[in-house]
Amino acid sequence: MTSSREGSYAAVDLGSNSFHMIVANFVEGRLQIIDRIKDMVRLASGLNDNQELSEESMQHALECLQRFGQRIREISHVNVRAVGTNTLRQARNSRIFLSKAHTALGHPIEILAGREEARLIYLGVAHTLYDETNKRLVIDIGGGSTELIIGRGFDTYYTESLYMGCVNLGPHFFSNDRITAKRMRKAVLFARQELEPIEAPYKKMGWDLAVGSSGTVISIRDVVQAQGWCETGITASALAKLKDELIAIGDSKAVCLEGLSERRKPVFASGVAVLSGIFEAFDLDQISVSEGALREGLLHDLIGRVHNEDTRDKTVMDVAQRYGVDTEQAKRVKETAELFFWQVKADWLLDEKSDLKLLQWGSLIHEIGLSIAHTQYHRHGAYLMTHSDLAGFSRQEQTNLATLVRAHRRKFPREELDLVASSMKISILRLCILLRLAVVIHRSRSYSTLPKIQVRADKDKIDLVFPQGWLDNYPLTRVDLNTEQSYLQVADIKLTFQ
Repeated sequence: MTSSREGSYAAVDLGSNSFHMIVANFVEGRLQIIDRIKDMVRLASGLNDNQELSEESMQHALECLQRFGQRIREISHVNVRAVGTNTLRQARNSRIFLSKAHTALGHPIEILAGREEARLIYLGVAHTLYDETNKRLVIDIGGGSTELIIGRGFDTYYTESLYMGCVNLGPHFFSNDRITAKRMRKAVLFARQELEPIEAPYKKMGWDLAVGSSGTVISIRDVVQAQGWCETGITASALAKLKDELIAIGDSKAVCLEGLSERRKPVFASGVAVLSGIFEAFDLDQISVSEGALREGLLHDLIGRVHNEDTRDKTVMDVAQRYGVDTEQAKRVKETAELFFWQVKADWLLDEKSDLKLLQWGSLIHEIGLSIAHTQYHRHGAYLMTHSDLAGFSRQEQTNLATLVRAHRRKFPREELDLVASSMKISILRLCILLRLAVVIHRSRSYSTLPKIQVRADKDKIDLVFPQGWLDNYPLTRVDLNTEQSYLQVADIKLTFQ
C-alpha cells in the first residue's frame, strides 16, 4: 500500500510575477489537489538595466521559497519539481540566485526554455479541460512572457513563447501608474508587433476553440464577469469595455473593480493590453478560461516520469532519428555503459534513476554531430543539444546532456564541465567517464559479443579487468585505452586496465 508521503507530489513555479506551489495526491490514476500556495513576488520588477536581479528581489523570493520548503519537507524528493521561467531565463546572475534558492526550498530549481514552458502549460490545460475533438489555441499571459500553443487532446502542433508580460510591459507603457488612451494603444501595438511573426502560421493552422489560462487571464475574467459584461469566459466586447474603463479611471492605484485583487492592480493594465493585442491579432470573439496551467502540467509530467512515461525518452528517440544516428552502434554503447554503471554505482554514489537516465540518453545520441561533419563531431553534437528545443528537458538537463555528448571523445573538456551546476558536477564527470569507456570499447563498431568486463572504481580511479589474454587479441583496443589514460589524467582520473 502506498503511503500518503509516497503518493504526494508537489510542483513549484517561480514565475516572473508570482510564485506558485501546488501539492497533490495521485490516487487511482487521478490527481487530487490538496493544497495551493501563492505569493506575488514580482521577480521581474527586480531586474535592473543590466538584466541582474537586485538583492532585495532575491531576498523576497528566498523568503517565499523557505515557506514553500517547509510545506513540502516531508514529500519524497523524486516527487517534487521546481522550475523558473522568463525572468530567470533573462537574469545574468541567475546561477547565484539558483544556488541560494536550492538551499531555501530544499530542492533544485530548473530553468525552462520558453517552448518547454508552453508545452507544460498546454499539458496543464489539456488535463484540466480534456477535449480530444477540438483543436485549441491556448493563451497564457505571465509576468515576463506570453505563451501561445495550438494543440488537440494532449498533442501540441505549435508552441511559442514571446517576450512580453504583465510585469515587463508596465514600466515601458504605464509608468507612474498612469493609464491613458495613447499609452494603452501603444502597449496594444507593441503586443501586435511581438505577435506579428506567428500570426500568419497560427491562423493557417487554425483552431476550433480559444482558451486562456493563468493569473492575468483569470483576473480579467473575474472582473468582466463581476461587472456583468459577459457571462462566460471573456468576450471581445467585454475586454473593450474593460479597456475603456481603465482609461477612464486613468490611474492603476485608483482602479477599484470587483474581482480585482489589490496586488494585481499594478500589472493589470499591461495584462489587459497584451490580451487585447492577442484578440486583435487572431480575430478572437471570445475565449474560455482554464483554471489549470503550468503547475498542473508540471505535476502530470512529473507523474509520467515517476511511472515510466517520460516525455524525454521520446524526445531523445526523435532526436536520434532526426539526425540519422547509427542506432545499432548507439545500442551497443548504451548497453555497455549500463553494465559499467551498475558495477560502479555504489562506489561512485550514482543515482539509478536520474544518473542512469542521463547516461542512457547520452549513449543514444552521442554521435548526432556526425550529421553536420565528422571533424569535431562531438562539438557539433554538444551545440545541437544545447540550443535545440527538447520537449521535457529543462535548460540544466540540456546542459548536462550536452556535456556528455561533448566529452565522449578526445580531450576532456574541463571548461564545459564548469558550466554544470555544482551539485551535479561530480556525477556528470563520472557519467562522462563511463560513456567514454563504452565508446572506446566499441570504437571498431564490431557486432562481436564483448566478453565480461569487470569494473572497479574509487574516488578518482577506475579499473577495467578483461578476461586473461583478451586484450592481446585486440591490440587496437589496448592502444585506444592507453590514449584514454592520458585524456582522463586531465580530469584527475586514473584509468588502469588489465
